[in-house]
Amino acid sequence: MKTIRYKSRGTDVQQLEEILIAFGYNLPYGNTYFGKDTDAAVRDFQAKNGLVVDGIVGPNTWGKLLEEQAISATKLNKSLSEEDYENFAKEFNLELAVIKAVTEVESRGNGFLPDGRPIILFEGHIFWNRLTNAGVDPHAHLNERIQNVLYPKWTRAHYQGGTKEYNRLEKAAGISDDSTFHDAAYQSASWGLFQIMGFHYKKLGFPTVDHYVSTMYVHEREHLYAFGQFISITEVFGKSLLKWLREKEWEKFAYGYNGADYAKNNYDEKLQTAYEKYSQ
Repeated sequence: MKTIRYKSRGTDVQQLEEILIAFGYNLPYGNTYFGKDTDAAVRDFQAKNGLVVDGIVGPNTWGKLLEEQAISATKLNKSLSEEDYENFAKEFNLELAVIKAVTEVESRGNGFLPDGRPIILFEGHIFWNRLTNAGVDPHAHLNERIQNVLYPKWTRAHYQGGTKEYNRLEKAAGISDDSTFHDAAYQSASWGLFQIMGFHYKKLGFPTVDHYVSTMYVHEREHLYAFGQFISITEVFGKSLLKWLREKEWEKFAYGYNGADYAKNNYDEKLQTAYEKYSQ
């Protein structure tokens, strides 16, 4: 990990903030700028963990952050084991190094919050679309109280991260007693280690979205298998993402998994680098 500090920018800052949010710090979700709030959170974390309080996230602070993150996962006993990786690689006919590389680059690093709930991200524009598809007019329910969970176009402005995403989810589900709102809300969140959207539940083999969600509460192993089903059924350029992974066509997989902007974050290059590391 890069050494970062106040006024740094980039994906390392975003990862730092996601870890701090999971630890309960109140920071904006999805931010890539190391601002004053992040500096204060880092200094607080350093003070509480016997580190030099300088706001600089170097090897020692990164090490402690990742150690505490791992401890949280171990306490929950919901993290992936080597056996989980091996079983998955065998079932989906993938090299072990391939699935480890994908998990490193494409996953959140931890599928659960410290309180044991799977990590989620609620998407208000998807909620809008799911309601529309179910025959509900979203305009009829708009008001100031719910404007951060129901909107027609994607924006990161309403992301809050960590446990607060569950507040947004429940607010959306509670707009009406009609079960349509519950189902649409839970379909509009991405779940777990690989952040697979709830609306994929049928394609993933689940009879209801609630069944999918309850399975995501069990273990990162379930997150991994949901990912396996997802890449098996998702096609791009005439082949499933699973087949592109088997052929180690990183660009085609990254395009299909991350979208057309994959190159902005060098996902294909990161996958290749991670694969070479695990191959050794």
